[in-house]
Amino acid sequence: MIGVSTYALFDKSLGVALYKFRGFPLDFIEIMNEGYHALDKYNYKFHLEFMENHGLKNVIHAPFSDLNIATLNERLRRVMLKVIFETLEIAHEMGSLLVVLHPGHYSPLSFKFPKAYEKVHKRSLEEIDKVAEKIGVKVALENMPKFPILDGQTAERMYNLIEGTNLYVTFDVGHLYTVTSDFTEFVELLKDRIIHIHLHDNDGENDSHLALGDGIIPWSNVLKILPKDVTWSLEVRSLDDFKKSLEFLKSSLK
Repeated sequence: MIGVSTYALFDKSLGVALYKFRGFPLDFIEIMNEGYHALDKYNYKFHLEFMENHGLKNVIHAPFSDLNIATLNERLRRVMLKVIFETLEIAHEMGSLLVVLHPGHYSPLSFKFPKAYEKVHKRSLEEIDKVAEKIGVKVALENMPKFPILDGQTAERMYNLIEGTNLYVTFDVGHLYTVTSDFTEFVELLKDRIIHIHLHDNDGENDSHLALGDGIIPWSNVLKILPKDVTWSLEVRSLDDFKKSLEFLKSSLK
């Protein structure tokens, strides 16, 4: 199944973004649930009806801006988990294929207290897993790009984060390429948990979310090893980049 993230039209309203994507040969839309694209109990039915009328399923990307599920401030952690739980409830109501979730990230305090960070981070993931299991929503933790405070950058770290839970994995190809070019290791270690893939290109250093083919990711090799029975989402910066990426992907998969 191939879809697109509303990130490509993040400066437009969600209604406008869905309208512009309606005519493309897509299986689903991944809604980046923040900013102009935030979902709530009042608007989700309208957007769901539009997508269903155009034969489109949906994936929800949980909010991540200003959120840190691994914060050592317990009052803030409870508020942030509440935001995630509300997203899971909406995903349940919308029949979403899955919810994409970012790991927590480091802070000046957690750098000083790494053991506490690990404990709190794991506790948050376990709580999210428990709620997701209860309401019947799949949650897929996403690997992060190279950046000092970001967690979940490597295959081994992702494995450690989801170990002991029933959480799945969103494999972001572009993110991984800023960390390593060893795509095979990531797929082999996490293949049983990968249920969603983010596709975008870059120069191997910057997480620039370029159109496929505009960077240096070796797509001819990468596409061969990616799981084929999962959802593939184009997560690029503009409508033109989406169109270019969709054509690139269709041509590459022939």
